[in-house]
Amino acid sequence: MRFFKVLLILFFLSAPLFAAGPVHRIIINGVINPVAAEYIEQAVERAENENAQALLIQMDTPGGLMESLHGIMKTIQNARIPVIVYVAPSGARAASAGMFITYAAHVAAMAPSTNIGSAHPVFGGGMPGGGEQDSLSGSIMMDKVTNDAIAKVRAVAEQRGRNADWAEEAIRESANITASEALKRHVIDYIAPTTGDLLKQLDGRVVTLDDGSTHTLETAAATVITFEMTWRQRLLDVIVNPNVAYILMMIGTLGIMLELYSPGAILPGVAGGIALITGFFALNTLPVNYAGFLLILFAIILFLLEIKVPSYGLLSIGGVIALSIGSVMLIDSPIPELNISWEVIVFVVIFTALFFLFAIGLALKAQRRKPQTGQEGLVGETGVVSKVLNPEGTVRVHGEYWRARSDTPLKKGTRVQVVAVDKNHLTLRVKALD
Repeated sequence: MRFFKVLLILFFLSAPLFAAGPVHRIIINGVINPVAAEYIEQAVERAENENAQALLIQMDTPGGLMESLHGIMKTIQNARIPVIVYVAPSGARAASAGMFITYAAHVAAMAPSTNIGSAHPVFGGGMPGGGEQDSLSGSIMMDKVTNDAIAKVRAVAEQRGRNADWAEEAIRESANITASEALKRHVIDYIAPTTGDLLKQLDGRVVTLDDGSTHTLETAAATVITFEMTWRQRLLDVIVNPNVAYILMMIGTLGIMLELYSPGAILPGVAGGIALITGFFALNTLPVNYAGFLLILFAIILFLLEIKVPSYGLLSIGGVIALSIGSVMLIDSPIPELNISWEVIVFVVIFTALFFLFAIGLALKAQRRKPQTGQEGLVGETGVVSKVLNPEGTVRVHGEYWRARSDTPLKKGTRVQVVAVDKNHLTLRVKALD
């Protein structure tokens, strides 16, 4: 009897040793971009290494970049632990790329008053085409992109036991449904108002991973550990924002232009170079329309030409128009969060136009100003005869002695004014000051 009591005590004492691992959680709130892809990849790797029993991705996204989406889906499908995608909180959405990620998850859940869908791919960027042949090529390319997206989502839907037909409808027709409708149509597995409620519903569920292994979730009392982005990821997430990338590019351009207008200032050139390179890095992660980029470059060229070519402001007007159109066209995406806001475009165009007009004014003023240094700068200056001019002699101007010539004899000490410079003989022509 005592033996069984000892065993019973040992059993309860050892129970915590066999408790299930924690649930790791990350929060995606915004556009799916390379930073979000890296964040998810690192979270999966950390959860695997720290023996978490699952990774919970709480998500609210309008969509994002196709390349980043492919990386995230590959990460989830190759994970060695169950990945749970939870569209939350209420009012959140899993649009476009978000729908693909939800389908790829081993377990999919949504909070009440959320929605999912609108996954039609949009082929954008590059040079705009024209004519029937270009239209046909664009149509063929769009069909390829659409068919590829459908094949990917149908494959993962069949693997997860979800509604593949509705996924295709969401891609072809941009269909969008609520959480309750998604549950009825077998798009998701659960509806839960909170993370705690979701974990209670998941308790005891057997999840089969892509490698064939099975995991039984014990999440009713599991500890939830939330991991945020690193400072580096938060910084990059801000930089790749289209508005920030656009502003950095324009600040960099203006800084370099200011350095060209005022050589030797150093700071504008250094700051401009850093901003320009950072802006180009950010644009490289966005769906850039190169026609818009070329228009912005053309606008800058027009502003620069205004200094050299007397156009009476026509080149500057053309520059403002090109800059405005190029800014609107620069980012080509149907997702509002991936476009440059109108407020930013208007502010940058006005500021840039004023900057170049100010710079052009300074340049023209400098061109019209008479030289202040060298021999030409002596014209109009006054001095004193140091050696009799008859007709040649020596004068002192600005503390320097110059050979000089006068049409009339001038005595030593006579105050004179320089009227011309003979560059060939380094001689000043002077006249007496009455």
